[in-house]
Amino acid sequence: MDIREIQNLIKFVAKSGATEVKLEMDDFKITIKTTEAGAAEASYFQHYPSGQPMQQMVQQPVAQAPAPSAPAVPAAPAADDNSKYIVIKSPMIGTLYRKPAPDKSPFVEVGASISKGDTVCVIEAMKLFNEIESEVSGKIVKILVDDMSPVEFDQPLFLVDPS
Repeated sequence: MDIREIQNLIKFVAKSGATEVKLEMDDFKITIKTTEAGAAEASYFQHYPSGQPMQQMVQQPVAQAPAPSAPAVPAAPAADDNSKYIVIKSPMIGTLYRKPAPDKSPFVEVGASISKGDTVCVIEAMKLFNEIESEVSGKIVKILVDDMSPVEFDQPLFLVDPS
């Protein structure tokens, strides 16, 4: 696990609302605890098979961005615009990948026509890559999640125009 993956995990845990997450694998152990303010702190232990002592890395708390102030009236028309679309939601927690491999093109783009059963993305969870298939036919209107972003269960991923 590299530092970028650890940082993404810390951000994901901070956003999820979990108070403590422990992850132990063959060659390392990581514990992430969140504070009342929603910041996360990680303790990362890695040991080496050659008998070297374990190292500890503690990352500084992740600063939370202030919540944006909600607009008073414009939110209602936006909800009406999206009500005619079908939402493809995440069936699990994990990291979303829009491409089958880093050097390949994305599964779908805005404007792409999809059929029921087409793969729209991949979600990695616990080192397993799960293909997410469309349950509807239509046209991709909007992509709601960036590539390599953490996603939560039932989080909207794509808007599809079924017509």
